[in-house]
Amino acid sequence: MSFLDGELTTIALCWRIERRDGVTIGLTAHDRDLEIDGLVYRAAPGMTPSAIQRSASLDAGSMDVTGALTGEAISETDLLAGRWDGARVVPFATDWSAPGERVALGEGTIGAVETAGGMLTAELRGIAAGLERPVVEATSPDCRAALGDKRCRVPMARRRRFARVVSVEGEALVIDRAEPEANAYGGGLLRWFGGPNSGLEDAIARSEGSGLVLRRPPRFEAAGALVELIEGCDKRLATCAGRFGNAVNFRGEPYLPGIDLLTRYPGA
Repeated sequence: MSFLDGELTTIALCWRIERRDGVTIGLTAHDRDLEIDGLVYRAAPGMTPSAIQRSASLDAGSMDVTGALTGEAISETDLLAGRWDGARVVPFATDWSAPGERVALGEGTIGAVETAGGMLTAELRGIAAGLERPVVEATSPDCRAALGDKRCRVPMARRRRFARVVSVEGEALVIDRAEPEANAYGGGLLRWFGGPNSGLEDAIARSEGSGLVLRRPPRFEAAGALVELIEGCDKRLATCAGRFGNAVNFRGEPYLPGIDLLTRYPGA
């Protein structure tokens, strides 16, 4: 007999949350901690889920979870820093008197997050939400591939380097090694190793010598931190051919006439 069939129900809602960097936590709406399959689900009685919408259709299922921000579980600082963006969430129900048996309630990822007055509201988007993405790419004069991916095919082994941050001023960083060529890291990625920003990533707008300009300032203190620098590309055909010798894999249409073709020549 299932724990759902008894005269007195002992149901507790739980959430297993797995961040993209591998950190995993468990939360439960019960008033005490529960240990299930080796993971301790911390009591978070203030966590209140909305109704979970599930159907046999292809509509994207979703739910919201509202609760108090706690430093031991999910802090406002980490949320705003983006550590929980895209985290996998597995909600389920279990018997708090004998944790183990569970009833799956779905699976999804953390979407939009709002914080106000020490409370958070997180949207959990179901797997079917992926069906909302465009199936066919739109044409563009710029390349739609990411540098080094399976469509671009540029080898990245020698285009990743480690460096140490010397100083920070807003979005501008100075590192302890110069770039291999002009604007090598423009459009690339910076990954933080160690320090308060560890595990986070930042997009690089441009680079010059030993200086970098990020798309946004570092979230936390960054001076002295070890970073990985990944070269970028400005997505233009001239750069693809001249710098990378990879025009054969260019994923754009720089010479395709646009919809403004008829308006380029007045009177024509």
